[in-house]
Amino acid sequence: MTESYYDVPDGVDILGRYDEEFAIILKKDALKFVADLQREFRSDIKYALEKRKEAKKRYNEGALPGFDPATSHIREEEWVCAPVPPAAADRKVEITGPVDRKMVINALNSGAKVFMADFEDALSPSWENLMSGQVNLKDALDGTISFHDKVRNKVYKLNEQTAKLFVRPRGWHLPEAHILIDGEPATGCLVDFGLYFYHNYSAFRRTQGAGFGPFFYLPKMEHPREAKIWNSVFEKAENVAGIERGSIRATVLIETLPAVFQMNEILYELKDHSVGLNCGRWDYIFSYVKTFQAHPDRLLPDRVQVGMTQHFMKSYSDLLIRTCHRRGVHAMGGMAAQIPIKDDPVANEAALELVRKDKLREVKAGHDGTWAAHPGLIPACMEVFNNIMSNAPHQIETVKREDAANITEEDLLQIPVGVRTEEGLRLNTRVGIQYLAAWLSGSGCVPLYNLMEDAATAEISRVQNWQWLKYEVELNGDGVGEKVNKELFDRVVEEEMGRIEKEVGTEKFEKGNYKEACKIFARQCTSPELDDFLTLEAYDYIVLHRPKEGTFKTLN
Repeated sequence: MTESYYDVPDGVDILGRYDEEFAIILKKDALKFVADLQREFRSDIKYALEKRKEAKKRYNEGALPGFDPATSHIREEEWVCAPVPPAAADRKVEITGPVDRKMVINALNSGAKVFMADFEDALSPSWENLMSGQVNLKDALDGTISFHDKVRNKVYKLNEQTAKLFVRPRGWHLPEAHILIDGEPATGCLVDFGLYFYHNYSAFRRTQGAGFGPFFYLPKMEHPREAKIWNSVFEKAENVAGIERGSIRATVLIETLPAVFQMNEILYELKDHSVGLNCGRWDYIFSYVKTFQAHPDRLLPDRVQVGMTQHFMKSYSDLLIRTCHRRGVHAMGGMAAQIPIKDDPVANEAALELVRKDKLREVKAGHDGTWAAHPGLIPACMEVFNNIMSNAPHQIETVKREDAANITEEDLLQIPVGVRTEEGLRLNTRVGIQYLAAWLSGSGCVPLYNLMEDAATAEISRVQNWQWLKYEVELNGDGVGEKVNKELFDRVVEEEMGRIEKEVGTEKFEKGNYKEACKIFARQCTSPELDDFLTLEAYDYIVLHRPKEGTFKTLN
């Protein structure tokens, strides 16, 4: 009997279970690359996260985010990012989803121009999900990926023509508790980026990037100093791999309120490595509430009323387009979260019409592409963009949006109009609990009420409930004037748990993590202090370290 274990470099400990496939990803040299990134950048990352706390304190004391006078020269001067690589020129429709095997194949085969493979909000970051995701992406780029669906008795393989692969690592704030470097949990995004880059940069540049790449999406940034760290990470990776400076390219999601005032500065820090910005609109709404958690004069209406036609959302989209096109890069639109309604053609057509309308608004505003959560939406989205753009790969040169140069801080902060209702409170509670239950069970991308939900939706639900409870707001849309207090919330939680059990069935309800999810969600909504991220507390529930006894897999 011999024991098998991961061969690790000095200072690295792996606490996740041993698996032969995972061992291919967790090779000693790959782990050394990740550890080198961690050691070089950990003090910068800690400093950036401390600065986030300082900014939060300022906002909680009454300050508002705004344009930084110290960087006005970057906003005012004329400069452009490096030219867009030909392989990333046409991004009219991008599909997003987690890195599970069947999803990777279906998304690459979907007919979209890009597949954003997600280690972030659409993934529950269990050891199994993260490591099998790395295996799946490696197999996809090696061209060997296949999946046998035993239930349908169907084998899935890649088509001749596939979408371009972008990868989204986790945000700076999330740890990777299954890998310790010098006794500390590794930074999640450096694990995601480092392992993927190490194994795939060569295959990607050969098969997908036409000499460029790999390509990435970068989430949750709040300040250009965070973009600067990514730029340094990219430069180090390029040096280690011996590839040209500017090979790696990334699109940054503008999905926090502070970042909207620093789009020029973020692009400037990533000048050689940028391929644009994206409107991460659900997280942006979450960030609006979180930034103004101590501002009772800035309460949002029901979240279903906070769409892109609200003045502060339209201003954000318009300024993003103007900024990107002025700097020579893509301005990507937001997510269409609808999923096909197979058993109701009328409802399905109505949902598709909403998608078309949303995408028409985006392309006419000047966006160069958009996101879809489901392959069934891609033809409708593609048709809208092609009708307006015809054969052009993008609108960088043709739609400059000079009119958006006049957008002010007031425009970007304008309080949205609408009302608050008990149904809004109930929907937040129902969706938040169900999403969290799925996340605890290993699924980060969850179909709920004909929409594909990821962590951003649960975050909006949580922070809005928290804010309404904290200020005991009046539900002014019901005509009753009821106030949101602990008593009402407890009743809503109890009744919505009953409704969830009825909808999913008692057996699934008992087996699922609904009760645990309910405890976490309710605690987060009623805590005196608002937690920065729901997933930080919930992460502790899915970390699974190897047992001390029989730590290693035993081979005969």
